[in-house]
Amino acid sequence: MRGGAALAVAMFTVVPLRAPRIDRAAAGVAIAVVPLVGVVLGGVLGAAAAGLVALGAPGLLAGLVAVGLGAAATRGLHLDGLADLADGLGSHGDPARTLAVMRDPGVGAFAVVWLVVVLGIQASALGALADRGVVPAVAGGALALGLGRASFAWVARRGVPAASSAGLGALVAGTQAAWVAPAWCVVLAAAAFPLLGVGAPVAAVVAAAVVVLVAAHARRRLGGVSGDVFGACAELAITVALAALTLA
Repeated sequence: MRGGAALAVAMFTVVPLRAPRIDRAAAGVAIAVVPLVGVVLGGVLGAAAAGLVALGAPGLLAGLVAVGLGAAATRGLHLDGLADLADGLGSHGDPARTLAVMRDPGVGAFAVVWLVVVLGIQASALGALADRGVVPAVAGGALALGLGRASFAWVARRGVPAASSAGLGALVAGTQAAWVAPAWCVVLAAAAFPLLGVGAPVAAVVAAAVVVLVAAHARRRLGGVSGDVFGACAELAITVALAALTLA
């Protein structure tokens, strides 16, 4: 458990923490507990956005800064996955061709469009929450990023193969019980409900629906899951959760 928790921090953030072990067992624990890392990071980003608004910054500017800090704190890992999956799915090839496109270091039009839309929605929604005060921004950020990381457990659930024999997908595919991701959604929504009201369960439901659809489509196209699918599902879950909280 200690090794898995350390690996969750070391693998998914820039915190210079040395993981004592990197193997399938530790990685499985890391995927199960990484929503806690998302909650902490989301709360910090929400506080940063609210602090900028308190200093007189427009909400959109505060949201953009917070989203940029989030990308820096995760080395852009999940955004890179989103971009790669967008280009891969846009190639309309067979699994081998799709995976080859995703491994290409170049950035295509699909990736650019997805990144602009996703980052724009995240920044504007987080800025809108910051305009409403510190509590909505912190709680909303914590819930959204927690839900984003909870998607990892769904993508890595048992019975879902890896798309290739290397990478994160091969390391963690099939390590999670099917109930782990839904349990996280319930726990996170319940914890945020006293602070965010009905917006919390609504955000959890729409985030879960998007993750299920995207993960299923990616599995059909790739023949399994890869690290890019994890990153894409996380970013899309964060995006729709923040949007739902803003609308609610």
